Amino acid sequence: MTTLYLVLVGVLMGNIAVGLLRILRGPTAADRIQAGQLFGTVTVAILLLLAIILEKPIYFDVALVFALLSVLAVVAFVTRSWPHPDAKDQDEQRD
Repeated sequence: MTTLYLVLVGVLMGNIAVGLLRILRGPTAADRIQAGQLFGTVTVAILLLLAIILEKPIYFDVALVFALLSVLAVVAFVTRSWPHPDAKDQDEQRD
């Protein structure tokens, strides 16, 4: 069973390589953040598999922290990259 988990870790690493290509090629910021989210998800999956393989329960906690940080990174990116629909109306009211 450990061999299967190690093979899955290898497949997930290949998934990260494909995501890296998406980050480099773009073409939009949404594509890049989606690939960044893929990194977070794959990292969590790899950490969970390693926790099982190595029998180290601390990796479960590290995976949870990674999942939370990944979500926060996406929220921060979206709030800074896409203006709120009402932002244009607020700018016009100030002028």
